[in-house]
Amino acid sequence: MELLPNLPLLLLLLLHSPSNAADHPPKATCMFDAIYQLGDSISDTGNLIRENPATPFSRFPYGESFFNNPTGRCSNGLLIIDQFAIAAGLPLINPYLDKDAPMTHGVNFAVAGSTPLPSEVLAQKRISSRVTNSSLSKQLDWMSTHFNITCLFKENDCTKKLKNALFFVGEIGGNDYNYALFQGKTIEEVRNMVPEVVQIIKEAVERVINYGAFQVIVPGNFPIGCLPIFLAGFQTDDATAYDELHCLKDLNNLAIYHNTHLNDAIKSFRKENPNVNIVYGDYYNALLWVLREASSLGFDETSLHKPCCGMDGDYEFNLMQMCGAPGVPVCGNPGERISWDGFHLTQNAYRLVTYWLILNILPRLYCIP
Repeated sequence: MELLPNLPLLLLLLLHSPSNAADHPPKATCMFDAIYQLGDSISDTGNLIRENPATPFSRFPYGESFFNNPTGRCSNGLLIIDQFAIAAGLPLINPYLDKDAPMTHGVNFAVAGSTPLPSEVLAQKRISSRVTNSSLSKQLDWMSTHFNITCLFKENDCTKKLKNALFFVGEIGGNDYNYALFQGKTIEEVRNMVPEVVQIIKEAVERVINYGAFQVIVPGNFPIGCLPIFLAGFQTDDATAYDELHCLKDLNNLAIYHNTHLNDAIKSFRKENPNVNIVYGDYYNALLWVLREASSLGFDETSLHKPCCGMDGDYEFNLMQMCGAPGVPVCGNPGERISWDGFHLTQNAYRLVTYWLILNILPRLYCIP
């Protein structure tokens, strides 16, 4: 999977923007006035902490860099969905389970730890989902309930709003594989799960279209072999297992396999739904670009695969002492790290990933950059 064009322009923009300007992604005049998000911890803005207030994401240092308090976001600050909202001139999109929050400009249904496959299906494969039971299907039910309520007396207004809304279906699917891998499944066993996971995502896109979605972004998986949680968990003395970025090739190939299947599903969708704009969100190449250009983008090259919040070992990541647990240290300058807690990115890394994504996706949306 090659990096897509327009990177010289992007690099020029980034090098002339302040490194701490995480609240200033590229601006765009877009024909949408609301954003609706389905997904997992990459995009959850506070649903899991309302399901489970004891989760580490409800404690400092999460949220310290932008919000000065934990909001349920699995980072030190803003996420990709936040950056998209800012770029569209919209307020940050509130979580569905925050019943007191305004939902005028969209709703975030994502739940950290969520999977496309329901927990009972995972259980049949001897895989446990220990974080949440709010699978993709449950999020879609929440979305259906929300639209049924908001559209009950304003059907025409709702139809118009959804016509001008942006829907994110994912990123989701990574947790199905993560749980399986860390519970002893082989990469080949996990590869065999991919068609089933992608089928559930495809069905989710179909439901979203039936709700009235007109513009849909379906993101792929990150290069998971570059994340500290996997580098620490699957560390090996075999030098051939790593690529030039010191990422685990087999795990990245698994992500590529998922993304290829997802892309094929999107292509078939476009043929079946010619009046709906369905766009692939290339999270894989967005993060890969940040890693490749890390030095030019102001990251500490000696800590590319080390989280800002973590401890122990070559990758400063320990599953038994993760970020948010007592005594786990936080680096002095999160803006110089790509990884926040070993699994999720820092606000600055998400900012740069979003720059790449927006400039890549804008030409395919009904937007004017």
